[in-house]
Amino acid sequence: MPEISSWLSANLDTLITNAANHLAQRESLKSEVTDSIEAFFDGLVRTVSIQSPIPLNTILIDWVESSSAPFDVEMTSFAPVLTVLKQVTWDLILESLPLEDAVNLLVSLDQVFTDAFVYLARLEGDALITRMRRQLQQAEKRIEHLDRNKSNFIAVAAHELRTPLTLVEGYTSMIGTTEWYRVDTQAPVLVEGIYSGTRRLKEIINDLIDVSLLDLKLMEFHLQPVWLQQIVYSAERSVAKTASSRQITLEIDNQSIPSFSITGDPDRLLQAFQKILMNAVKYTPDGGTVRIQARELPGFADIMVIDNGIGIEPANLSLIFDPFSALGNSALHSSGKTKFKGGGPGLGLPIAKGIIEAHGGTVWAESDGYDEEKCPGSTFHIMIPLRPVQADIKVEA
Repeated sequence: MPEISSWLSANLDTLITNAANHLAQRESLKSEVTDSIEAFFDGLVRTVSIQSPIPLNTILIDWVESSSAPFDVEMTSFAPVLTVLKQVTWDLILESLPLEDAVNLLVSLDQVFTDAFVYLARLEGDALITRMRRQLQQAEKRIEHLDRNKSNFIAVAAHELRTPLTLVEGYTSMIGTTEWYRVDTQAPVLVEGIYSGTRRLKEIINDLIDVSLLDLKLMEFHLQPVWLQQIVYSAERSVAKTASSRQITLEIDNQSIPSFSITGDPDRLLQAFQKILMNAVKYTPDGGTVRIQARELPGFADIMVIDNGIGIEPANLSLIFDPFSALGNSALHSSGKTKFKGGGPGLGLPIAKGIIEAHGGTVWAESDGYDEEKCPGSTFHIMIPLRPVQADIKVEA
């Protein structure tokens, strides 16, 4: 049996020609394809001569790193090219040698090609992972850019809306001093309707600004002594009128709420509690109950807002804290904010979560599911760090 390297060297021209005929269908590619095939077989000869895969592996590395090769075939991998080169080699061995010598030569070369296939697969796998990682990084940068644009747009739009809204309020106030307002019996009703609409619009604008400030980490917090009992009572009083109009009972477990002071921004904490409590009222049917109770955990106070409302689907328990992710029929978004299942822009819970997280805490919800008939209810946990009282500090988050 001839030596492998000797046989390859003696038949190199034939191997190159046969392989080029298979891999170059177009004459315009013939020369370039031939150069690549010649480089491969040269690497193959050196690999079997020195019994090291390095020369052949170097050729495979060049193929993969270039992400293309001048072969006239459709492919997402170079494995088909390697298969053609192996088949051309096998065919010529069987044609030019006696059967016994051919079999021995094929067995010896088979291991070389097998190692080449394994190495090529690893190279292409690594290259695919690298390419996908690069594409993912580019996508993440694009998403970050879009998020910044969204936040900037919301902030600018909200601020721009304030000016015409202030004009509407001013002119409406001026109407209240006119003779027509005092004489016409319908005037007070009409003016109150304008006032009501502007108040609601102002709340939405303020929420848009708060979402932008939290997203951009620019919201200011003035830390000072805070009593959670006072925060809870103030939040309860702020929604009491709405709850009463729908015969919803508000209950507070006074004994469970910590009575000592902690550090926080009282105005922002009250805002967060109000929004979570109002959310509970909104999704509790008329005549239901919303209960506030607490428990002390190591380093935290867990304030729980518990309702017997319609509940939340498990898949939506995290989504409800995303901005503009109000669940349900979008046709309800124009309805009153306190109406049962009433719509809205979906900013209350995200703002509350952002405020609590800026204090070092967190907000999460649990529910047995969504059912408008059985009303399994929901529990919102407001985790507040029990940090010691410190002097007034202005921070941004």
